[in-house]
Amino acid sequence: MNIHLTALTLGLVSMTVMSSKLGAQPVIEHGPDWPDWAYGELDTFSSDDRVAPPCSRSAMPVECAYIANDPPEDGVKRSLPGTELMFTRNEAYFAYGPADWYPGDHQQMPSIVANGREADGIKACALCHYPNGQGKMENAHISGLPEAYFLEQIAAFERGDRHSADIRKANTNEMAMIAANLTEAEKEEIVEYYTSLPFRKMVRVVESEEAPQVRVTTNRLMLPLPDLPSVPLGQRIIEVPEDPERTEMSRDPRGGFVAYVPVGSVAKGEELVTTGGGKTIQCGLCHGPDQTGLAAIPSIAGRTASYTMRQLWDVKQGTRKSPIMTPIVANLSAEDMLNIVAYLAGLDP
Repeated sequence: MNIHLTALTLGLVSMTVMSSKLGAQPVIEHGPDWPDWAYGELDTFSSDDRVAPPCSRSAMPVECAYIANDPPEDGVKRSLPGTELMFTRNEAYFAYGPADWYPGDHQQMPSIVANGREADGIKACALCHYPNGQGKMENAHISGLPEAYFLEQIAAFERGDRHSADIRKANTNEMAMIAANLTEAEKEEIVEYYTSLPFRKMVRVVESEEAPQVRVTTNRLMLPLPDLPSVPLGQRIIEVPEDPERTEMSRDPRGGFVAYVPVGSVAKGEELVTTGGGKTIQCGLCHGPDQTGLAAIPSIAGRTASYTMRQLWDVKQGTRKSPIMTPIVANLSAEDMLNIVAYLAGLDP
C-alpha cells in the first residue's frame, strides 16, 4: 500500500485528553487544514514499520509515551564516513547508551545524556537528540539553545504546559514524563552540555510540484521509497533524510534532510517573516534580524520544517502554552505557517 499524497481526506476528528497529573488538557479538533505531514500522520502508509502508539481519544498523555519493539537486529556492523567505529543497528539504537559515532565532535557527555537512567526508564538524551543535539525531523533540535530558554522548556514539559496537538505524538508525551523525573542536577547537566554545542544547518529546501512517496516508521521518521514514482506534493511539506540508509540504520548524527516545499512558498514565507504580511509581526523583532536568536529567545533558522511547523501549530491549538507566541500566530493560517517554515528551514543558523 503506497502513499498517494493527493489522496488525503482528513475528516473532523475530535481528540479529548482526560485530566492527568499534567493537568486538564483541552479538546483538540483536527480540521481539514491540519498539517498532518508535520506530525508524521499521513493517512495511508506503505510499510508495516509504522505502528500507532497505544493511545485512544480518552487516553492521558502519560499513557501515550513512545513504546516500540527493538528494531530487527541483523548483526551487521556498519560504519559512517569520517569514523572508524562500527555498530550494529541495535547498538546504534540502544536506549540506555546509543552509539556515539563521533566522540571528537563534542565534550564528554554527562551520564544522563549518554546513558539515561535505565532503572527509572529514563532513556538517554542522546538517543533522540543525538550526542551533538542536532536531532531529527520527528524530534527537537536542542544544541546551542539559550540556557534560560532550555530550562524553561523542561519546566513547561513538567508542568504540562507543553504537549502535542496530536495525542499520538508519543515522544512529546515521553518528554513530559522524563522532565518530571529529572533531578535538578541532571537538568543543569543537560542544559550546560547541549547549550555549549553549536547548531549546524541541517535542511536543504527544494521547491517542487512533486515529492517522493514515503513510508513512515514507528517514531514518525519519513523515509523515501526510491523505486516508486514521485507524486504531486500538494499543500504540504515532505521532509526526508538526505541519506535514508545511514539515518535509519545507523542514526547518523551528521546527516541532513531535504524538504520538498510547494513552489512559491519560500518567497511567501520570507514576506511573512520579514514584514508580518499584515497578519503578524516581524519574526526578527524577537528572534533577531537573521532569525538566529536574541538573548533568551532561541534561533529558528535552519531547523527542520516539520519541527517548526509542529511548534507553531501546537501554540495556535493551545497545547503549547506561550504568552508571547499565542497572539503572534493567532491570525496565521496553516498555509501561512507552511510558508514561514519553508523559508526558515533554508536559513543559515
